[in-house]
Amino acid sequence: MEFPKRVQINEVVLRDGLQLEKKIINIAEKKGLFDQLIKANVKTIEFGSFVHPRLVPQMANSGDFYASISEKQHDLTLIALIPNLKGAQNACTHGVKQVNFVFSASDTHNLQNVHKRTEQSLEELNTIQAFCKKNNMQLNVSIATTFGCPFEGEVPKERIHDVLKQVIAMDIRPITLADTTGMANPKQVYDLLVSLQRDFPTQKLNLHFHNTRGMGLSNILAGIEAGVTSFDTSLGGLGGCPFAPGATGNVCTEDVVHMLHNMGIETGLSLDELINASNILMHIVEHETPSYIRKAGPSNRKYPVPVI
Repeated sequence: MEFPKRVQINEVVLRDGLQLEKKIINIAEKKGLFDQLIKANVKTIEFGSFVHPRLVPQMANSGDFYASISEKQHDLTLIALIPNLKGAQNACTHGVKQVNFVFSASDTHNLQNVHKRTEQSLEELNTIQAFCKKNNMQLNVSIATTFGCPFEGEVPKERIHDVLKQVIAMDIRPITLADTTGMANPKQVYDLLVSLQRDFPTQKLNLHFHNTRGMGLSNILAGIEAGVTSFDTSLGGLGGCPFAPGATGNVCTEDVVHMLHNMGIETGLSLDELINASNILMHIVEHETPSYIRKAGPSNRKYPVPVI
């Protein structure tokens, strides 16, 4: 097949990547990591979330952190996750210009996550959209458990079509389809995306995969084969969902960039600077990360022949 010349990478380590960490990451540490991501030419960053600090304490300083980086907003896309209208209001109070409303295609997961059924979240989405328009804020949407729910199992393709149709009817772009607990497989990804793009040919879709079961890179390739060119990734492969068992590990940014560059697909990112950022991340969180490329180095790196 003919691969695209360029793929967009959206970095989520500062939100999704850090939200399960036991150590509370302070603003100075986040700022140091952020600055290194900028050196790697990352342009789209999900920097935090406006959720109740009791539920996700790692994100309690998101507003203050945004204040420390907002001067770079003019040439970056800085996004905050929100679970509800109150989250959008809090983000607005801190001057945030772009928010990502997340809800689940699965009722059971949505109840665990935001204590509402999916249809209730879709109703709230209308209210959030009106608030964002009034306050000149860009609204994105992510549909979690698109490729499976840890409580219900397979989410029917018809269910995904119906939910996506309702969001598209609200004229919201972009829309992210999320593999919240790493249940997707490449054939499933390809088949679903081909079907969705056939039915909604003008809708831009972004994909968010977890590597929980080791299929993250394969699923990205399946998405590319189906015509998608925008993906969320997390530096070091950190992250996961606090409200689902075993939902560890986003697809690792530097591993994805290494794979794409070796395939001749450009991202605009510097792999060397991403590896530097990954090293900084490991020191911040004070433990090893799942990153392959940070440990092994790029495949085109030549090593000196050992003297025997």
